[in-house]
Amino acid sequence: MPVPTRVQQEKNIWVAAGDGDLARVQALVQQGNSPNIPDSNTYTPMHAAASYGQLHVLDYLISQGGDVNITDEDGDTPLYVVENVETARYLVERGAEIHHHNHEGLTPAGCLAEDSPEVAAYLESVSPTPAGGEAASHVPAQQISGMPSQHAQEQASEALTSSLMNSVQDIMERAQREGRDPDAELREVVSRAVMQGMVTGYDMSQDAQDGERRAGAEDDANGQGVNGAKRSRTDEGPSS
Repeated sequence: MPVPTRVQQEKNIWVAAGDGDLARVQALVQQGNSPNIPDSNTYTPMHAAASYGQLHVLDYLISQGGDVNITDEDGDTPLYVVENVETARYLVERGAEIHHHNHEGLTPAGCLAEDSPEVAAYLESVSPTPAGGEAASHVPAQQISGMPSQHAQEQASEALTSSLMNSVQDIMERAQREGRDPDAELREVVSRAVMQGMVTGYDMSQDAQDGERRAGAEDDANGQGVNGAKRSRTDEGPSS
């Protein structure tokens, strides 16, 4: 009587993507599986490959239409599940939205601050959070009243980025010398950087609004309205 052999079930596309099994992923995509197809938990092959840092699989998935900003049922993009800076940088360089907010209102950096503080620090260093927690680049500057100048924003961003990266480097070096885990200290410095970015952005916006109010008061004193236009007189009677 022949001994029954155990038949190993072939990997589905999500497992293959997470395992870095490019040949299996290619075969499944060629059979009609989309790189963005969700499983029962709305997890996509893009999320799986990003979570395990399988950059070669991400390369292929993106070439076949994989969306770096595809969301799951929680509103999380692949950037929310990365566990190392290399993968985060890879996704950012290919258009991953740093300032995306999931259904809990968290950005990727905010979501990763506790479990992957180094990744969160990298994301904050790429683009510190402006006032209000929103990306200023998403709103045309000419449509925003009281916004600081682009030059001022860039200077503030560079200062915050430099300070954050110096702090991260110092923490990592001290932790290595002392043989301890730097995660708790990294989480603290990232949280401080986020708060500092919000406070700085708010202060800059207030300064810009104060400047606008002063300019408006000067225009009023000179008999001019907004944008320097002459205000119509209201003390004249009807023309005959």
